[in-house]
Amino acid sequence: MKLASIFGLALIAQTVSAHYIFSTLIAGSKTSTKAVRQPQNNLPVHDYTGTDITCNVSPSPASETVTVNAGDTIGFKSDTALYHKGPVAIYLGKAPGSAANWDGSGQNWFKIAEWGPTYNPFSFTSLNQNTFTTKIPSSVPSGEYLVRIEQIGLHLTGTPECFISCAQIKVQNGGKGNPSMASIPGYIPKDDPSVMVNIYDTVTNYKTPGPLVYTG
Repeated sequence: MKLASIFGLALIAQTVSAHYIFSTLIAGSKTSTKAVRQPQNNLPVHDYTGTDITCNVSPSPASETVTVNAGDTIGFKSDTALYHKGPVAIYLGKAPGSAANWDGSGQNWFKIAEWGPTYNPFSFTSLNQNTFTTKIPSSVPSGEYLVRIEQIGLHLTGTPECFISCAQIKVQNGGKGNPSMASIPGYIPKDDPSVMVNIYDTVTNYKTPGPLVYTG
């Protein structure tokens, strides 16, 4: 009985240590960990309809806001390669004032990139990657934003594991775009097929969760 308990604890510890955190922001030619609201640990968020899905569970405050130009590269690097199958997406959230003082609530978010499915066999382009970057559309208006990355691990059917980080940026030299905005939470309906899918079945058509990508 004691051996079984020790084995169980070891298995839990191994599973936890094998998760990942998006700990580094990539913004133009800069990288920063200080601009990231660092998660407390590498455990996933399961409730994609709750407030923790916005920027993770009580993350540490960021100590800087990085300035970038519209059109610059933006993204994140995780502390280890992603080994769970599932989509990755990057969102921008327009802060109503200072990004440092905004909790991400409200209908202020739009998606600017996603890493979706591949087929035969069914998998995802994010698998075994640890760096995810895209371009801030040149039409994005100037101002302060939260930039948010998420991976939704689909390996436990019906119980998605969400890995999220938010960072603070200030966009300058922006345009006059007017992207359609979504709320986070609220961007994925309860029991949406995109998060309830059984990836061990034969999947021939998969839509990445959330709104369409805004390209400007």
